[in-house]
Amino acid sequence: MARIELKDLAHSYLPKPGGEDDFALKTIDLDWDDGGAYALLGASGCGKSTLLNIISGLLEPTRGQILFDGADMTHAPTTARNIAQVFQFPVVYDTMTVRDNLAFPLRNRGMQASYIKDRVQQIAQMIGMDSQLSRKARGLTADEKQKISLGRGMVREDVNAILFDEPLTVIDPHMKWELRTQLKQLHREFGHTMIYVTHDQTEALTFADKVVVMHDGRVVQLGTPEELFERPEHTFVGYFIGSPGMNLLDAKIDGNMATIGSHQIPLGAGYKSPEGHTQIGIRPEFVTFTTDASGLPVQVTQVEDVGRHRIVRVGFEGNTLCAVLPEGTPLPEGTQHIAFMPEQIGVFANDWRVTPQTGGAS
Repeated sequence: MARIELKDLAHSYLPKPGGEDDFALKTIDLDWDDGGAYALLGASGCGKSTLLNIISGLLEPTRGQILFDGADMTHAPTTARNIAQVFQFPVVYDTMTVRDNLAFPLRNRGMQASYIKDRVQQIAQMIGMDSQLSRKARGLTADEKQKISLGRGMVREDVNAILFDEPLTVIDPHMKWELRTQLKQLHREFGHTMIYVTHDQTEALTFADKVVVMHDGRVVQLGTPEELFERPEHTFVGYFIGSPGMNLLDAKIDGNMATIGSHQIPLGAGYKSPEGHTQIGIRPEFVTFTTDASGLPVQVTQVEDVGRHRIVRVGFEGNTLCAVLPEGTPLPEGTQHIAFMPEQIGVFANDWRVTPQTGGAS
């Protein structure tokens, strides 16, 4: 296990990058604590896999440093980093049995036969392959092969970190839940540093203790699932986390009021007048329908019943907003008014959260 530090890290696939737009990874400074369970979350193309491959040594960064427990590993080969990596699609030895595939990393390191036998059995049970240990890998399905890849990545107990690059893509939905639960159990038992790359917020939030959110080659926030939901530091985090995501509205900010068109919305704190493109953000869970005519006038356009609650979509001055209604709440129709819980409104300038000057937290 190791503490992993990224210092002034950036990467471009071009031989002579010029401006910032030439970089797949913009400048990143980030620490991964020894023994932490992290998810690296973002949309496709944001740089997640590039960052993971730099940590593992498959790519050398254009600039910056990678430190493992303080030792500079920037130019060290993958073998010197003592990393286990599981890729998006299964990588197995088709001519070997399931048992031999799982045992391969341990045999390469000269581990004792009795230890290998016990460890392989333990991992095989965890991934649900203990009844197929004697089968050749070539006859297995894609999701069974990916379970072998997962098992082989986790079979070693002495690794500095285990890196997962969207490892459950080919796994059926029920097994995804089972394997995520087992990965968390493995983390609790052995304390490996784990970094799990995904574009699926459910996978990220159920697996990780802390989530690193990436957008356009940048790390825009590192936090617990609760922090990402309750206090997004960037509009992308607000929009990407949550189902549905945060409502964002262009607004003029002045003190403790936001103005949208001819409508004023009270904020839960006071702000100076931020410069740039200013917006307010509110989670659908904190949007309420009201009989008070001072609320925002909206038109109900759609109601979706998702079981435990309903999602109501409304139109307001060319914007589409969402509100979440608990099960059993009367459904609004036609023209309505909505209100925002002031203490739950975030203020953003040029996509970044603005710190309030007075009053409570935004």
